[in-house]
Amino acid sequence: MRTTIRGALAALALLPALALGAPAASAASPSPSATASGTPAPATKAGTSFLTAVNLSPGQDANVSVSTGDYLYWAFGASEGQTPTVNLTVNLAPSTDRHGPQTWTVEVFDGLRRRQACTAGTQNATGDQSATTLALNCTLREVRTWAEPWSGDPLPGTYYVRLSVTDAPQPDLGLAATAQLHVAAKGNADNAQPEGGTLKAPLVPPVGGGAGTAKAAAPVAEKEHWYTGWFSGWNSRWYWTIGGGFLAALAGVLGYHLTRHPRGRRPGHYGAVPPQGSHQHGSYAERP
Repeated sequence: MRTTIRGALAALALLPALALGAPAASAASPSPSATASGTPAPATKAGTSFLTAVNLSPGQDANVSVSTGDYLYWAFGASEGQTPTVNLTVNLAPSTDRHGPQTWTVEVFDGLRRRQACTAGTQNATGDQSATTLALNCTLREVRTWAEPWSGDPLPGTYYVRLSVTDAPQPDLGLAATAQLHVAAKGNADNAQPEGGTLKAPLVPPVGGGAGTAKAAAPVAEKEHWYTGWFSGWNSRWYWTIGGGFLAALAGVLGYHLTRHPRGRRPGHYGAVPPQGSHQHGSYAERP
């Protein structure tokens, strides 16, 4: 009996120590939302439209399970001076379950949902039935600080990534696959070109650069003719207008006289028409 009481008292004495040690153990456990390097954990979901696109924080990747044939959307931010690059790796369904080649496409849109052109990369990739993975990538133009309203230049803001299947056998639609997305960007605000700035390098380098390309060709003078001055000068249009009106009036008068018969005359081959009015009245008068 005494042994039992002593054991119970010893257990009660250890309870405060156990209560103090529990929080320390839980604080040491790593957070499931961040990796050991401090970068955000990869996103495990994707949207099905622009409105439901999954936002990716800077440096965050995406690793999602997809269904072949679905449209997948992600969103990321880009600032001026940056050149974003979107890299995608698609792990296809097992070859035993597929019935033919598949074509996957990646597209990038700006905040106004305008499709942005890719300056480099493979936007469309086709894998035959034996392929296991497909690599897609798209490098955008440098994000500018300003642009004309009519142009489609990339501006700072949100960009959308769309991954889709453009060609696949009908039985393959719905097969399970996985996709890994990584967005990289080079450059910063110091690299952005302000309005009216100068280019850091020529857009198109000269072909066969050297002393020969430095000499500009002299402009070729236009050959003059005797009628060259008629079509030049600030008042030449008035001369042509007056001359054209006079010629039009003359043509109208000549055409009128050529197509109109003389008044009161008939052609000679028809002969003269004898008067008949008096003879007819006289014959009626002689009747009883």
